[in-house]
Amino acid sequence: MTILLPHHDGSPLHVSNSAPALGEQVTVRVRVPAGYGQLKAVRARSNPDHEPEWTDARRIGSTDSWHWWEVDITVRNPRHGYRFMLLHVDGRVEWLNQAGLHSIETVDADDFALVANEAPPAWLNESVMYQVFPDRFARSAQADEHPAPDWAMPTDWSTPVDPVMPARSSQFYGGDIPGIIEKLDHLVELGVNLLYLTPVFPAASNHRYDASSFDRVDPLLGGDEAYIELIEAAHARGIRVIGDLTSNHSGDRHEWFQAALGNPGAETESYYYFTDEGNTEYETWLGVPSLPKFNWESQALRERFVSAEDSIVAKWLKPPYNADGWRVDVANMTGRLGAVDVNAEVRALLRESMRRINPDAILLGESTNDAVSDLQGDGWHGAMTYPPFTRPLWAWLCEANFAPYLTAQGDEQTEPWFFGLQTGGIPRYTARDFVDSVTAFTAGIPWRVRQGNMQPLDTHDTARFATNAAPGTVPVAVGLSMTMPGLPVVFAGDEFGLTGVDGEASRTPMPWGSEQEPAVAERLAEYRSLIALRREHPVLGTGGMRWLHVDDETIVFVRESAQESVLVLATRSGADIVLDAASIAGIGQARMLFGSAVLTAAGAITIEASGASFAAWHLPGVPTP
Repeated sequence: MTILLPHHDGSPLHVSNSAPALGEQVTVRVRVPAGYGQLKAVRARSNPDHEPEWTDARRIGSTDSWHWWEVDITVRNPRHGYRFMLLHVDGRVEWLNQAGLHSIETVDADDFALVANEAPPAWLNESVMYQVFPDRFARSAQADEHPAPDWAMPTDWSTPVDPVMPARSSQFYGGDIPGIIEKLDHLVELGVNLLYLTPVFPAASNHRYDASSFDRVDPLLGGDEAYIELIEAAHARGIRVIGDLTSNHSGDRHEWFQAALGNPGAETESYYYFTDEGNTEYETWLGVPSLPKFNWESQALRERFVSAEDSIVAKWLKPPYNADGWRVDVANMTGRLGAVDVNAEVRALLRESMRRINPDAILLGESTNDAVSDLQGDGWHGAMTYPPFTRPLWAWLCEANFAPYLTAQGDEQTEPWFFGLQTGGIPRYTARDFVDSVTAFTAGIPWRVRQGNMQPLDTHDTARFATNAAPGTVPVAVGLSMTMPGLPVVFAGDEFGLTGVDGEASRTPMPWGSEQEPAVAERLAEYRSLIALRREHPVLGTGGMRWLHVDDETIVFVRESAQESVLVLATRSGADIVLDAASIAGIGQARMLFGSAVLTAAGAITIEASGASFAAWHLPGVPTP
C-alpha cells in the first residue's frame, strides 16, 4: 500500500511556533497531493473552551506535486486542539487529525495540539540516551574498600544473575560510580550524549528504588563526591546526565518514614498514608511492605520534595552536582490512590520548580502503559512508555512465541514475559499492525511531547530485545529507534548483544573485555553507525514524519524538514516495492546513509531489499511556497 495523502504534523514545516503563549497566533499548514482531487475549501476546526471554532484556510501555492494551505490559529487554552476539514467539490467531507484521514467526524482527543507551555530544552531532541544500572555497569578498584551491607549477597562479576528472591533484589555485584567514570570513553565512542542512571541513593536492594534517603548518594557507589566527579567528567565529554527519582514511594528504611512509623504526630507523618492510629499500618506500592506510598495531598511533602529552594528535586540540579534533569519512577501512580488524584498537580509542580531552578533541565516520567492522559504538555517533557513504540516493535520483529523458562534454581516455572501483559507469549504483529499501534498510542499526544518520549528496545524492567528477536532484526529495531520521532534509548549491554528473559535477568553485568569478539564487534559497529545516523541528521530529532508505504512485512517513511529529509525502509523479511514518484521530493538526489537496500528512481521509485533489512537515504529538504 503506497500512501500519498493530505498531511500535517507538528514539525516546523507545518507549525510556525511549537511553544506559543496563550493568546498568541500560530500559523499552521496542511499540504494536499496535486492529484488528490479538487477541493472546494479547507477549514481548521479548533475547540477553545470546548466550543468549536472554524477558520478558513488559504491556499498559498504549490511545490513538487503538493498544494499548500495555511491558516492562523489563536491559542486559547494550554492544550489547544485543532483538526482540518477538507471539503471536496463533489460534496465529500474528510477530516485530518493525528490519527490520520477520516471520512467521518473525529473525536477531540486525537486532534493536533498546540501546547502553551515553555518548550523543553532544545538539546532533548538532539540526544541519544544511554541507560545504566549502576550495580551492573562497571566496578572500580575503590569498590573493594566498601564492606557489603547487611542486605547484600556479594557476587563475583562473572557469576550469572539469579532471578529468584531473595537474590533477585539482593545479589550485589558492586558496580560503582568511579567504574562508570572509567568507562565514559565507551559512551563517547558509541556516540551517545545523554546518560540516565537508575537510582544512586542508599537503599536496601541492588536496584535502589527503595531509597533510605534522597539527600545523599550511596557510599557503596562512591558517595556525593563521586557523583559530582561523574557529572563533571561527562559534561567535559559532551554528555549530559539525568537521575532517577521515586516520587510514588520511598523505602521503608527512609529517614522520613522511620521518623513517623509508630510515632503519631511526627513531622513527616503527613508524607505517607498511615491507616491506623498508631502509625504502624500504611499504604504501599502494589502491596510491597518495603515501599510505603507518598501522600501528595501533604503540602509539607510537596515543599520538602519539590518546591523549597533546598528540596530534593532542586538539590541535585544545583551546584556542585549540576545534574541535567530527572526521570521520575512510577510517575503514572504518583498522587493517585482510590478517590485521590492529584497527579496533574504534582507533575505541574515538578515542571514549574525545575523550570525555576534550571530551565535547561528535562523532566521525563515513567508511565509504562497508555500514557496519553498524562502527556499533554502540562508536566512531563516526555515519558518512558512502552505502547507507542517498544511493545508493537517486539510484536512485529520478535519471534511469536517462546517456551517458558526455568529459574536459576530449576524448581519454578515462569510464564513467557511480554511487558506484564497476560498474553502467554509475544503477540504476532504485521508491519501494518505496528504502524496502527504506533498511530493509536501517539494520536492523543501533542507532537512536541511525543518527540520527548523514550524509545527503548528494552530497559532494566524488561527482557532484552535480542533474547527473542527474529533473525537479522536487531539492526532493524535499533534503526527504527534512531529514526522515528522520539528519544532513542540504549540500555547498557544491548550494544554487546546481551540477552535476558525478564527485567531481572536483563540486568546482566557488562561483559567488558569482549569487544574484540567477532559477534560483539559487529554489533558495536552497527550501534555506532546507527547512533551516528541520528546524531548527524537533525531532521531525525525535529523533523516531520510521513508514512509512504505499509504492507505486512515492510514500512517506508520519510522524516522531513526544509533543510533535509531522510527516507527510511524497515522490513522483517525483504522488500520489493514501488512508490509514486511524486511522493518524495528530490528522490533523484538520494544518497545512501545506512544499509544495503537498492533504490532506483526512473519514473517510479523502486526499493529492493533481501531478508530483514534497515536502510536510510539522505534527501534534500522539502520546498515550500
